Amino acid sequence: MAVIPESGSGEWARYWQYAELPDLDLLRARYVRHTFPRHSHEGYVFGTISRGVEDVGLPGGTVHAGPGTVVMINPEVPHTARAGVPEGWVYATLYPSSQVVNDIAADTTSLRGTVGFSEASVVDPYAARLIGEVHRAAEEGNALAADTVLRVMVTRLLSRHGSVLPARAPRSAGARDAARARAVLEGRMAAPPTLEALAAELGTSPFALLRAFKKQYGMPPHAWLTDARVRAARRMLDAGTAPAQAAAEVGFTDQPHLNRHFTRIVGVPPGAYQRERARTYKTGPDLPT
Repeated sequence: MAVIPESGSGEWARYWQYAELPDLDLLRARYVRHTFPRHSHEGYVFGTISRGVEDVGLPGGTVHAGPGTVVMINPEVPHTARAGVPEGWVYATLYPSSQVVNDIAADTTSLRGTVGFSEASVVDPYAARLIGEVHRAAEEGNALAADTVLRVMVTRLLSRHGSVLPARAPRSAGARDAARARAVLEGRMAAPPTLEALAAELGTSPFALLRAFKKQYGMPPHAWLTDARVRAARRMLDAGTAPAQAAAEVGFTDQPHLNRHFTRIVGVPPGAYQRERARTYKTGPDLPT
């Protein structure tokens, strides 16, 4: 059984990876009180709601996603999520890697380059059903069906809503400072400098750096660093590192500190996440509906 209760509110979640599709993460969950802070993903997000409403905060505004809606988020786009109604929301989400989506685009569409979606959400009950079918096939251990339906779903959304992401414009001085600051934070994740020290090292002012960083990455440096630490911890957990060791190596003060931020951003605690990733399912668990 892979149901992970979070509280007495009836929340549950399962975040896992099907061994036959290693470049795809899957999440099924019901959230009521849980809120996702601003964060981003290295790959794409395709989610659909079966009950309730999810409010997804994106750079262009808030999407109120209900049943039949498919939410599509491009890589590295910062976003938040919370319940849009008191009873929360139940949803299924797929997280394919950028390589998977771009390979499908090259194989089935005329799109070339790095593809993306200009719309954050669409009402498409058929695509929503396909997302659920990918989950069902993976839970049943049916690799052929899971892979096939995933490709049909991605192709449908690309053909209707996909485009080639524009090439990045030449970087301004502020954008270059933001990129340099990001590199510093990545290199000193366990012991980052203060904003003042970081700005001084880069030859700019704290507020100028803060503005440039938020403009470039959609969140201030400290929020970006928390997200980056959780990503790094996930990679370590995938490799079998114990949560306490991962917490120390990425810069969290202790395992409870990692637990808190990991659960808020990923949706499940690190221990449950690692247990799920370490198991291969041949038959599906009986998840709540």
